[in-house]
Amino acid sequence: KWTVQEGYAFPTKGDIISKDEFGDCQIHLEFATPAEVKGNGQGRGNSGLFLMNRYEVQILDSFDNKTYFDGQCGSIYKQHPPLVNACRKPGEWQTLDVIFTTPKFEGDKVSKPGYVTVLHNGVLVQNHFEILGNTAWDMPPAYKPHGVKGPIRLQNHGDPVRFRNIWVREVKELTSKK
Repeated sequence: KWTVQEGYAFPTKGDIISKDEFGDCQIHLEFATPAEVKGNGQGRGNSGLFLMNRYEVQILDSFDNKTYFDGQCGSIYKQHPPLVNACRKPGEWQTLDVIFTTPKFEGDKVSKPGYVTVLHNGVLVQNHFEILGNTAWDMPPAYKPHGVKGPIRLQNHGDPVRFRNIWVREVKELTSKK
């Protein structure tokens, strides 16, 4: 449901969700918001990277674009703003590098919260931020128990944001051979 051409993909209908599922992982992607600026705030080059299909790292044209603080590019949506605005001009290719540690549950309770570190264009914008729960636009964050892995989702928010060079690698702790 997305168009792939000239080495990049962009949404034409719906979100795109990975077939594989991931827990602790490193994600790299490149994106470009539309070169022609239309709209403002959240209506301008809007998309999102969803970890485990529930924790959103915001993708947005935040270059000279005022919007709410926890909705800027590189924010943990509706939870934590980026430490700095690292956006390039509209239309330019940008990078997001994300290191994610999945939350752990014992029954219905969180035994260990999730954490996310984000570099936007090589600049640290989230430093091992403790995720407060699911990232919803219409309610406060709250954890809902889930498995140790989930899919990666790229959001179609109606803006022709382009993506390329996307990769994910699982991060596993090394075991000692003592």
